[in-house]
Amino acid sequence: MPEDKNISPHNQPFEEENKYYYYENGLMVFTEAYHLLRGYCCERGCRHCPFGFKKKGRANHVGS
Repeated sequence: MPEDKNISPHNQPFEEENKYYYYENGLMVFTEAYHLLRGYCCERGCRHCPFGFKKKGRANHVGS
């Protein structure tokens, strides 16, 4: 069976322990695995950004 080249965090089967995001204080937090699979930085200062982007003023963000 050929490998599906259309891999995305959004079309993965549901898993009890999701490796792409979790909820914290009612907010969805994307994991490093999600960002790597997406393949680019959105420059929004995500907590688990593997691309090294640091948003100015991040120290004031709740949970950082």
